[in-house]
Amino acid sequence: MKTLRAFFASMAGRMFLVLLLGVFVSAGLSLTVADAKRRADLERLHLERAADWAEDIVAQRERGGTLADGVGPRDLPADRVTAGPVDPAFTALLVQRFGAASGVEARHADVGNCLRAGDSRRRIRTPGPDEVRLGIQPPICWLVTLKLKSGAPARLLVGTPPRLVGEARSVDPLALAILGAGAAVMALVLARMSTAPLRDLSHAAGELGRDLDRAPMAEAGPTEVAEAARTFNAMQARLKRNLSDRTQMLAAITHDLQTPLTRIRLRLEKVGDEALRGKLLGDLAEMQALIRQGLDLARSAESIEPPARLDLDSLLESLVEDAIDAGAQARFVRGAGRDVLARPDALRRCVGNLMDNAAKYGGDVEVLSEPRGAGVAVRIRDRGPGVPEDQLETILEPFVRLEDSRSRDTGGAGLGLAIARALAEKNGARLSLRNHPEGGLEAELVFAVSA
Repeated sequence: MKTLRAFFASMAGRMFLVLLLGVFVSAGLSLTVADAKRRADLERLHLERAADWAEDIVAQRERGGTLADGVGPRDLPADRVTAGPVDPAFTALLVQRFGAASGVEARHADVGNCLRAGDSRRRIRTPGPDEVRLGIQPPICWLVTLKLKSGAPARLLVGTPPRLVGEARSVDPLALAILGAGAAVMALVLARMSTAPLRDLSHAAGELGRDLDRAPMAEAGPTEVAEAARTFNAMQARLKRNLSDRTQMLAAITHDLQTPLTRIRLRLEKVGDEALRGKLLGDLAEMQALIRQGLDLARSAESIEPPARLDLDSLLESLVEDAIDAGAQARFVRGAGRDVLARPDALRRCVGNLMDNAAKYGGDVEVLSEPRGAGVAVRIRDRGPGVPEDQLETILEPFVRLEDSRSRDTGGAGLGLAIARALAEKNGARLSLRNHPEGGLEAELVFAVSA
């Protein structure tokens, strides 16, 4: 049920419904018009046949002959039939045959008057239910009056026999089923064909957010689709160019600052006041570290490293061992036993930054990986005080720190988590933070699909 609700909430589902209803309505109207035309043609043919019979009886009367009794035209004395209402359609047809000068007129008469004399015992009855279902139309009888060419008046009966005009029901279940199946298949195919470019564009946009160096979209298909692909590719090229320009600018700034910073360091060494010299050298070191981290943040979004299939558990175990060798208290709890498709150096830097942050603020570090649907999740937990709930998203932004001393010994530059998030997105993963129920902060890195 949820799948159907999701399908009909999509553009493809809505197009499917519109196309299906459109086909059904148009087909229904077409069938109705065609059936009405068919019935009108049958009625016209029967009237033409009755008019032919009327011409036959008039021709024989004018030759002095007589007509046999029967269902059809026959002579009738003027005092034996009671005329009913005028039939304008049949009268108009007879006027075309005999001319307006004949004064011809057709009136409805009782059907029993048109029976054969030998079959006078036949009873004219209303068709039964089965006959109505089959569309049997009862006989029709007209009393036709006109003047012959000689000027003598004439009265004759013209009748049509019962006839099958087609089934009375307007809906054939088999035809309706065939029409519905065909319309549904056609509507579904058209809906999917129409929305396929949107799905491709949505997928490309999602990939672009994770990998700015992804392959451009194919500029093919209908004019509008090709134009949208060209526009998207042009946007991707501009973004890559802007990011490259920013990184080159930061690299140039970093390079150009190295020389004056080195001169400043050399001159500071000559300061006689040791306390002042120590403070100035500390400020200088902080400035150099800040420049390096800013450059790392810019480069984290411009990695051209190709993705590769990685043994995630082995990578995490090696990072934990490196942290232990560096003096941190860390342990690898358990692994998921799954591989991931990621950029090795970028993923190593991402997890390394998260572990360094956990070791710096929480002391003890726990690392584990576990299956998460079709993907895998990496969880890095510390034993620190945690983070206020309203700042869990804020601290992922660049240059945001929870303490205001601006000391590198207590708060750093506020770029570690921002770099980790940029590297996670580069690997197609999502980074989030939460306070663990048992205390401490937990960073979770989720890969939607494992390799």
